[in-house]
Amino acid sequence: MKVTTPELLQRKKDARKIVMLTCYDYPTAVLEDACGVDVLLVGDSVGTNVLGYRDVSEVTVDDMAHHVKAVARGARRSFVMCDMPYGSFDTPGHALDNARRFIEAGADGIKMEGEYEAVDRLGHVAASGIPVCAHIGYTPQTDGANASVQGKDLARAKELVTVARRLQDAGACMIVLELIPERLAGEITTSLAIPTIGIGAGRFCDGQVQVVHDIIGLSERTFRHARAYGRLREDLTGMLSAYVEDVRRGAFPTEKHASRLPDDVLEGLQKWRAQHNGASA
Repeated sequence: MKVTTPELLQRKKDARKIVMLTCYDYPTAVLEDACGVDVLLVGDSVGTNVLGYRDVSEVTVDDMAHHVKAVARGARRSFVMCDMPYGSFDTPGHALDNARRFIEAGADGIKMEGEYEAVDRLGHVAASGIPVCAHIGYTPQTDGANASVQGKDLARAKELVTVARRLQDAGACMIVLELIPERLAGEITTSLAIPTIGIGAGRFCDGQVQVVHDIIGLSERTFRHARAYGRLREDLTGMLSAYVEDVRRGAFPTEKHASRLPDDVLEGLQKWRAQHNGASA
């Protein structure tokens, strides 16, 4: 049964943690869905993790729609959420047009970065019936590589609490808190009726989101807020190197990897080639 926003809201009420994870392709979607991930986030981080872009600001609406389609094909149960990429929600009307495109591509909802400047745009999309997740704190689309913990002073902490409430009132169905001190994230969580999803925001959020490449150990960099549950980069390097070596030294393929040509067909082919070559000479 498909995960819905009312179900996620009930998770908060029941104090049951929500699991969100980035997902960019069909096979990963199948695995995450089967493992019980509640929300598959088709993040604009696809730009830096998959497409080789310099930063997420290069990601386009076309990029996101393409990857949403792939993820949606593999998500039987999980809620599919699509990031609104940089420049895709400059006005309320622009935001709604692009949000509708992502829904048509297979998303169940969208995520929109921004604080006060996003309130009207988020509200306009939410009013159309499209589930919208807000995103405050560190916002990669505008902050870029200048990642820093937000809300460590009283003025900024008050601002984050206030804007979270404004976004909820505008119609957000949940909110991502990124790089926020965990006690501040806890205060925001208890002040809201909607679920909070933390990344680098500590233990007191209603759920957690991570970049899948980080938790499987595929990323080149490591981050304090992430835990690698494997060493996939190291494992893949070993496997790929072994394949290269086997091909070069003739150890792959072996006879068991090949199909057999019947003897009579081979004999006939060789006779035909001999006749053909003789005629050509």
